[in-house]
Amino acid sequence: MDERLTLPNAVAALAKAGGKPFVSLFHHGTLEIEFYRPQKKDDQQPHKRDEVYVIISGEGYFLCDGRRQRFEPGEVLFVAAGIDHRFQEFTPDFAAWVIFFGPDGGERAGNV
Repeated sequence: MDERLTLPNAVAALAKAGGKPFVSLFHHGTLEIEFYRPQKKDDQQPHKRDEVYVIISGEGYFLCDGRRQRFEPGEVLFVAAGIDHRFQEFTPDFAAWVIFFGPDGGERAGNV
């Protein structure tokens, strides 16, 4: 890894990403870390792998598999592979680290 995974470095990398709401910053095996900062609307579709969101800034609602909950900075959210999810009514400063891991289709529940 050439650059540190800091918020300023992530913001700079996203600025170079051509208008996408996310940028991939790190890979190791099945692990991938992205910086995610949608503007006004979250249009993402279900992903092939399990993922964890770590909320950096902003507040709003998180819809996951039909369940809607509030979120706030510092919160950690898990989404299993293939589950429909999105952020809703989030503040303009919303940003999150996204951590993808495991095989396509996700890991089996209960495995340690």
